[in-house]
Amino acid sequence: MDSGHNPGMKTLLVIENAIIDSADHPTRMQLYRSLPTKIEYETFKRALEYFEAHGIIIFNDSSIVYTGGKSEKLQDLMKKRIKI
Repeated sequence: MDSGHNPGMKTLLVIENAIIDSADHPTRMQLYRSLPTKIEYETFKRALEYFEAHGIIIFNDSSIVYTGGKSEKLQDLMKKRIKI
């Protein structure tokens, strides 16, 4: 693993806050472009892998859905789901 692309805590918090603050479920590129600070794309991808591995996000088609904490967007999504 190339340590040059491992995200630090500040980077993780910036990305997580951008996901939380997004109006909808962004795609990877929408989220990347919305970040308030410059982050290398490889570092950004590692952060998303970390969030997915720890159950903080899931990918719904190409969109990112925040599942950490109490997410109002997740609750709305769950209400709209089709029950089987």
